Amino acid sequence: MSDAAADLPPGALLLGREWLGFDETGQIALIRFQAQLSFTNRHGTIQGGFLAAMLDSATGICALAALSPDLTVVTRSLDTRFLKPARIGPITARARVIERTDREMVVQAELVDAEGITVADATARLRILAKT
Repeated sequence: MSDAAADLPPGALLLGREWLGFDETGQIALIRFQAQLSFTNRHGTIQGGFLAAMLDSATGICALAALSPDLTVVTRSLDTRFLKPARIGPITARARVIERTDREMVVQAELVDAEGITVADATARLRILAKT
């Protein structure tokens, strides 16, 4: 994991982000979030904006883990689908780089709840930049 993956900005702290590492293939990054009561909507499930923020965070940290420390990424687009209601508790992201050029990356991620149900997924297009 790069130093950037270990640095928790305020948004990542709010989401309870925890880097778990890569799966046994070394291709899929695993990131855990903690969905809190304060993230719920009027139906008692996690509001979609928080799920989108988790997906944005997961795709970004996956991209950073694949880059050298002198590079960073910014999200250009995040195509998100909400599949099932998400509940309070741990939600694990599984993210993987599916395309990469010198200037751009495409990363896919899914969010899986404690019961193993995929609650949301996304494809992120990220711009690769030199750190300033």
